[in-house]
Order: sequence, then structure tokens, then C-alpha cells
Amino acid sequence: MMRRIGAFLQTPIGVVLSTNAAWFIVVFLAGINYSYPYHYLVNIFLLGADFFIATYLLDRLVYFFSQFVLPIQNPKHRQEIYSRVKNFETGSRGPALFIKNGRVIMHEGEADKHGPGVIVLDTASAAVLRTDTEIRDTVGPGVVFTKSYKLHNELRNEYIAGSVDLRAQRQFIGPLATDQPFQKPTLISPNKAPDEAQIRRQQTNGATRDGFDISASISIKFRIKRPAEKNVSESGVRSQYGFDAESVRNAITREVVQLGASEDSQVRLEWNQLPAHLVVNIWREYIRKFKLGDLFTPVGTNGLQTIENMINKRVRQPSVEGLDDTGAQTGEWVDSLEFKQLQSRGLEIMDVRIHNVLFEASIEEQTIQQWSTEWMKIAKKEENHLKEKESLIETAAREEGSKAFAKIASKSFIGRKSATPQQNPFKTLQLLILPLKEFILSESNASSDMEKESRKLDEIWKWILDNSSDGIPRTPQGGDTP
Repeated sequence: MMRRIGAFLQTPIGVVLSTNAAWFIVVFLAGINYSYPYHYLVNIFLLGADFFIATYLLDRLVYFFSQFVLPIQNPKHRQEIYSRVKNFETGSRGPALFIKNGRVIMHEGEADKHGPGVIVLDTASAAVLRTDTEIRDTVGPGVVFTKSYKLHNELRNEYIAGSVDLRAQRQFIGPLATDQPFQKPTLISPNKAPDEAQIRRQQTNGATRDGFDISASISIKFRIKRPAEKNVSESGVRSQYGFDAESVRNAITREVVQLGASEDSQVRLEWNQLPAHLVVNIWREYIRKFKLGDLFTPVGTNGLQTIENMINKRVRQPSVEGLDDTGAQTGEWVDSLEFKQLQSRGLEIMDVRIHNVLFEASIEEQTIQQWSTEWMKIAKKEENHLKEKESLIETAAREEGSKAFAKIASKSFIGRKSATPQQNPFKTLQLLILPLKEFILSESNASSDMEKESRKLDEIWKWILDNSSDGIPRTPQGGDTP
């Protein structure tokens, strides 16, 4: 009770009444004469004037200072924020909400409030407003005022139908690199929650054409479709992420339903769940076209690269080239339904990447063993091929060496004009050895083997000089050897 009285005395009427009551008490205690006949009429008039002046001044001061409560930039919003502050005094105000990075932030009990309210959105947020019967408006970054109005004698209040984050989103689905989802699970209690690794595995689990289960880690980068030019919102805010009202409206209001296992089971997909849903469906469609071994071929473009490339095309192009049941291109261009779904929902996928591919360990060991066998066969083939090539090169080099030797040794005889053949065999040997010695001397710096050959020629040259003084060859004796 005392709290209510104190709250009333803080109002303009309470201040005027308490001030006049204090004045009359002072006059009464001072013994001032009240015999003047118009004294009470004057006091009543002054009391009314005080009420009017106090109420008017309070109203104008509220109107002035309310403009600094929120960072409004639109002049017509001054009256809106003024009315919200007035409603706050009466306790009949609507919700005051803040949307940051697409998430609605509010105090406890704000969602239960009805009536005209206010919403503040940061530059990365946008939202759609609705009533119980219709979608009203799409709002972007800045200050937004929700309204109340009457329709067919029924009061309708605006509230948030949904909000989005205008920034580019990156989502990871599938098993982690450290997961081992294909290991046989141990016996667990039926009441125990399912293993998180198994849940992540089922997100991208698929079967290859030869019947092997496989799961992959997939990353998806997507965002709300942005306009060609960054426009200014109604609040006068230009978002660096761009704000396209139609795309935001489609992302929130257009519903996509994921059918469950039972006929009555269905789940509404939020705007940020649709890209992953479409990508996983494409992944499972293409993984059925390839055998397990085709996914990891070391030569050319393997199956995983083909699947990743086709997924990116399916979500970013209106039409793509089709693949047959074995993963080969058919040459026929087909419409991309996934791209059309994203366009109709106001979304765009920027990039899709396949990271880790996991399957049963026994299959991996079998595949590695098969690769090892294949690599051994290929290595032996390459070894035989290299040996044949080495033999051919060696034969060709020997022939080239013989030709080069003959050319160098015969250098002194080419172009020589002699009527009779050389009668002195030692002279002939000198003419043969001299070009060889000159060639070896010119190449001696390049190899130590050349120096050895040069010494041998020096010894032969010395023997020729010792035995060619009279032109008659001598029979070698003792240790003399030609």
C-alpha cells in the first residue's frame, strides 16, 4: 500500500496535490485569515492551473528526451518512440526486443507482453513481423516499432514470425575426423542415449554401387541472397551484409517439410537447415553411382572429386550435365531442382567441400592390400620397362662412342694427300695416337678416368719413340710391352 502511495506521489498530480497540501498546512499553522470570500475559488483555480502546467511540461519533456532513448534516424519515428515511452508509464507497453546476429534477445516475460512495442536489430539481422492471422512486414537493421490495430472489432498485435542472420553461414555435417563410427558398438543399456558419433555418421551415411556403407564430413557455406546494391533500410541503416526484403521474407515464411519414417511424421525445416538437407540428398544420389575403389583412383579425377564438383554445380547452377548409373557423363543437360528450391527460399550456397570419408576398417585394410598388390605389379612393369630402356640406351651409347673414337682417331688421315701409303708403322701409330691424346688432354679436367687413359697413351707414345728411330720395329724384350 505504501509503495502505491509513493508511486502516485511521484506523478504530476501527486506532486501538485502534495505541494498544495503542504502549503495549506503551513498557512493553517501560521494562522493566516481565510475570511476573504473568493480565497477558496482562487486556490481552486491555481490548483487547476498547476495541474495543467505540470502535465503539459511533463508531456513535452517526455517527448523531447524520448528521442534519445534509441538511435532513431527517421523523423517520423519520434512520435512512435514517444508513444512507447508513454505506454511504459502506464504499464500497458508491448515487448522491447533486441535481435543480434539473427537471435532474439529479451528479458524474462517480454514475450508475454502485448501492444505496441519496439525491436532493435543489429546490422547482421533481419526479421518478419506477423499477427495471428497474416504476415505483415519484413524489417531490416535498425529500430522497428510493432503496432496494434483493430480488425473486425478484434485487437491484433504484431510480433516476430522469424529472424535471420544476414552473414555468411558455415555448417559442418557428418562424422568428425576423430570419430570411429564403423566400429562395432559395445553392449549398452537400452535407456542410454545413442552414441553421438553414430548420430553424426547417419547424417551423411550412404551406400556405394558395390554395396559398401560410407560416410563423409561435409562443410557448406551459404547465406541469405543479397541484393546487387546495398540498400538503406527504413530505419536509415545500411548493412554491410546487404538486406534484401524479398529473400528474407521467403526464407522465413516459405515452408519446407521433411517427411519422417511414419506417415504422420513430418518436420519443418528452418531456413538454415535446408542447405544441408539438399546437399546430403545429392551426396547420397551420386555415391550410389560409384564403386568404393572408384572414389580413390590415383590417376585423373577420382569419384570423390567428381561428386564434389557435381554437388557444387547442382546448388549453384540452374542446369547441369547428367551422370549415368556408373558416374559417366551422359552429355544431356538436366534442370537442377535444388537450385530452384534455394532460389525460391531466398538462399544461395557459396561452396561445398567433402573432407573426411570414413568406412569400415576391414574394407580399408582390404583396399590398401589390393592397392599394394596393384602397385607391386605396376612397379615390376616399370622396372622391366626401365631395364629395356637402359639396355637400348647402353647399346646406342656404345655405337655413338665407337663412331666418335673412329672420327677422332682418323682425324690426321682425313684430307691427307699422299701418293704412297705410309711405310713406317710407327709413324702410322703416332698419327693415330696424337689426336686421341689431344682430345684426352682437353677433357682431362672433367673426369679422373681421362687422366688414367692419358697416362696409358703417354706410355704407348714413349714406347713408339724408343722403337721408331731407324724405322724398323723391334721385338719386345723383358718388361717392354707395346
